[in-house]
Amino acid sequence: MSERLTIMAVHAHPDDEVLNTGGVFARYAEEGIRTVLVTCTNGEQGDGPGGVKPGAPGHDPAAVAEQRLGELRASAALLEIEHVELLGYQDSGMDGWDTNADPRAFANVPVSTAAAELATLIQKYRPQVIVTYDENGGYGHPDHIQAHRITVAATESTGIPAKLYHAVTPRESAHEMFAAAKANGMDFGDFEPPEDFGTPMAEITTAIDVAAYTRRKVKALEAHGSQGDGAFFLGLPEQIQDLILGTEYFVRKHNRVDGAPDQETDLFAGLR
Repeated sequence: MSERLTIMAVHAHPDDEVLNTGGVFARYAEEGIRTVLVTCTNGEQGDGPGGVKPGAPGHDPAAVAEQRLGELRASAALLEIEHVELLGYQDSGMDGWDTNADPRAFANVPVSTAAAELATLIQKYRPQVIVTYDENGGYGHPDHIQAHRITVAATESTGIPAKLYHAVTPRESAHEMFAAAKANGMDFGDFEPPEDFGTPMAEITTAIDVAAYTRRKVKALEAHGSQGDGAFFLGLPEQIQDLILGTEYFVRKHNRVDGAPDQETDLFAGLR
């Protein structure tokens, strides 16, 4: 493919593409930049039709995967993602689930194996910018951690991406979001977010204004209607949704671009 400006985001499951990268996908697509989403698993350990939970009677992982991939296609269309690539690995489930032990689970695939597949896609699309999770996968999910590992390995082995970013949630705004939700009547019982959840603002290098695309992000969350992941955000008043979803944050971990500023408002700073 040509050396057209390209962003590639590597995510673990269908629906992960929306919250932290949905806005940059939509924004950069409208700017004529090629957008590529790599989804590593088919999401088999998500909720089934009618909200049937993994491991419960009637939960059919194959049917769940089919449904979730259909939702992914709808979400990608809303976000104007130009190319969706599926690695097709098996969802490992949340940290601590029995499914973590399945040798077919994505988290148990040798990093070199999955990284080689991703490297082939990097060689195909030649993205200048690549985005994935941090070392902890954001919140410790085994598949998010594995997606981080294979992305780092593939970036290093190909030498193609000029920039590698971690998509993150600012620690300060995470606590503000929780407080705002409680103030708007959402009941969390005794739950309080851990003090160390998220990334301190002082460590964040890149903040992207995607306020023009918050309604589209909400629609993309709604497209993943079989899952409860987006319910928290969908239950918030529109003005708070706009506040929370209107900026996407990143930590730049790798940079080969001369002139890219230490603090960025564009993932392609220095590249155009």
